Amino acid sequence: GSLLLAVHFYSSARAAPLIPSTALGVLLLILSALLAYAGIRRSLRNGSLLVSLCLALSAFWCGYGLIFILAGQGVLASTEDLRDALVPGLATFTVALLLVATVGFLCGEPLLALVAAALSLASAHEVALHCSASLGPSAVACSYLMVCLAGGYFALGRILYFLSKGKVALPGTDLAKRKAGERSRCSAGSMNHFAAPGLLLNMLAASVFCCSLLGVTSKLSMGHVPWLWAAGIYQIGICVLSYRAMDVLMATAFGFMAILKFAGGYCLLHPLWQPEQPSFPAPLLVVFSILFAVLALFLSLQSPLDGLYLLVYVTFCIALACSPRGFFEGGPQGVAVAIFVASALVALIHLYNVRAGAKIPTGKGAVKALLARSSSLRLREGPDLHAPYLGYSKYADAEVLAYACSVLASFALTTMGDPQTPLATVVIPWVVVAGGILKLLGGSVAFARGKTLESSAFILYAVMWIIWGLTRCGGLYGTTRSFHAAVGIAAFVLFNSFIVFCSLFLNVAWFFYSLAFMLIAGSFLLDAIHALPAGYDLAATLIFGLVSFYCFLSALASSTLEGSCLPMGGPLVQLGGVGAGVTKCLHLPARKASSVKRIADILRSGGTCGIPTDTVYVLVAACSRPDAVEKAHRSKRQAQDRPMSLWISSLKQLEPAKHLFTPLLWDFMEAAWPSPISLVVPRGEWVDFLGMKDSAKYVGTPGSVAIRIPDCSVTTHLIDLVGPIVVTSANPTGEADTTHHNQVFAKLGDKVDAVLCGGPSPENIASTVVDCTRIDSGNIGFFRVGIIPKSQV
Repeated sequence: GSLLLAVHFYSSARAAPLIPSTALGVLLLILSALLAYAGIRRSLRNGSLLVSLCLALSAFWCGYGLIFILAGQGVLASTEDLRDALVPGLATFTVALLLVATVGFLCGEPLLALVAAALSLASAHEVALHCSASLGPSAVACSYLMVCLAGGYFALGRILYFLSKGKVALPGTDLAKRKAGERSRCSAGSMNHFAAPGLLLNMLAASVFCCSLLGVTSKLSMGHVPWLWAAGIYQIGICVLSYRAMDVLMATAFGFMAILKFAGGYCLLHPLWQPEQPSFPAPLLVVFSILFAVLALFLSLQSPLDGLYLLVYVTFCIALACSPRGFFEGGPQGVAVAIFVASALVALIHLYNVRAGAKIPTGKGAVKALLARSSSLRLREGPDLHAPYLGYSKYADAEVLAYACSVLASFALTTMGDPQTPLATVVIPWVVVAGGILKLLGGSVAFARGKTLESSAFILYAVMWIIWGLTRCGGLYGTTRSFHAAVGIAAFVLFNSFIVFCSLFLNVAWFFYSLAFMLIAGSFLLDAIHALPAGYDLAATLIFGLVSFYCFLSALASSTLEGSCLPMGGPLVQLGGVGAGVTKCLHLPARKASSVKRIADILRSGGTCGIPTDTVYVLVAACSRPDAVEKAHRSKRQAQDRPMSLWISSLKQLEPAKHLFTPLLWDFMEAAWPSPISLVVPRGEWVDFLGMKDSAKYVGTPGSVAIRIPDCSVTTHLIDLVGPIVVTSANPTGEADTTHHNQVFAKLGDKVDAVLCGGPSPENIASTVVDCTRIDSGNIGFFRVGIIPKSQV
């Protein structure tokens, strides 16, 4: 990328540039996508300054490339328009990359710091080039060539490292030590490594309005939209990545900030279709400031620094509400200067804390010490903080953002302005981006977390907001109404009635949430058939907004604090059978030794229990209790081709019967265990040594038995207390494996007496089953290839 820009600036003095503006813009867009991919792939393993550098530079080149495309297509015809469009982004990335370079030098990453400093210098030279004709473009090209040289040095170092098999490593190119240090820092404490690039993007959006206020640019124009929308798109991506980092509050904050960036870009595009500047719905912005303030309050409990930072956005929303011309007035632009400065300072702290061993305090320890004295307020912490009710998810819960988007979309509809000029009031960004795009994101995350009903509802409502927002609020609908629109809305109403019915079995809040949206859909339907009573749509949107606001507060409180400060309520209709009322099935935490002892007592008493293992959850019974083994067999409706297996905790339990195994098979068992490998061995008299008695007929087949030593300390400790156990998967035959303790009772119901709760399974794949019945003839087979591949066996 730097080589491309170096060639461009060296040849820019020519009458015909070597690389046309449109081609340069397209190439920069491709490179920005590759940079973003590199940063995301890097960050999923461990945190590093490289993440911030890649994502920030990717966003910069994305906006930069779009401006070059606009210039190439004649949209930015004059040199003055191109200068006004480029300077805000260039100024921002001069500062942002200088921050990355400073932290790189302080934290011992000189190569990365050199690249960031050279890119920052190139941006600074280009700003000077646009402001003064005395500086030639060669200075910009030289800075980009420095980046090329640093990249060539790194590539040479890696090539030498691989060719010499690690014996030769140029300074700064040995990644082994660096990765080990990063992993140790990541394991020391959880941190959202995407917060810093998200804050740098806030600087980019704020600089557009800062430059207008300070007179650096002559006016706000369509040329600034690429910076705002590039920052908005990347901020939605960082919102998703923050959910991957299990940071619900910062992810929600980045979602809110992305909405403001899209709204700003929409306002700058508005003169294309209407000459007058758009008006802002003041009540909506007041509501948005309240949402920001509530989020800042809860974020202060997690990180006071970030909570105080969000107060700047509260001020920004209030300034917009007080300004009829919105982003074009001096009040919001003055707050944008504060956002730029605050974002730079907070980003510097986040960048330093990601990489440095000694952290800059953010006030988290003081808040924890203060809350420790309170008996009513306790922060939710621990490994199970973001564990879903069923299964395993790589994402934290996104319901907070989804409910907040419902609030914004509904209150936006209360002030739609003149029906003859629907675009004159800024409604589309709140309805389409907040109510549509971000709610689709919330529905997708809910689906990934196993919330089928909630995800279906969020996605349905998002589609409704997008369609209705673009047709009615976007001017596509016009003053005419049609039968086809009414039929389409009626289909939404029908589907939502199904969601209302299902929410009866979920909780009270969801029932009222889905029922309130039925009022919204009803107002859309009545409007389509020319039968909308005066004031009905206003009442419906206010009711839905208030219900959504309560759900927002409840989800925010439950994700941050222990206990139910604002409960969602229980189901209105109780289902019979599984999940109905209080169950006799015990759920005990696996991390407590007393829980394992209690499970052992239940097994010795003839009970069956669900327990975690090194793969998925299983249903177990003690070999010494034939009645329990028979009960486990009946509860599973065990198929003949999937017989129950036998687990032991050590080969010492088979020592008395060692003479009944061939030496090769014994050696193979010693080499293979403990591990997720089940060995199917010939049935023999050794089974009697395990005290199975009459229960032996339920284990294995008449000619063979599957046996294993699990690689799980909790499971082996339980077997030490109980003796050998009979094992089968904790799900009805033919269904998917069970990967969370909540699924055990959900699938087996009262057929299981207790569940040892270990959270999500470490693996979602079952064990590998190896046929060792003919091992002495030199042959082994595979009944199932699970987590351990054939080559390792």
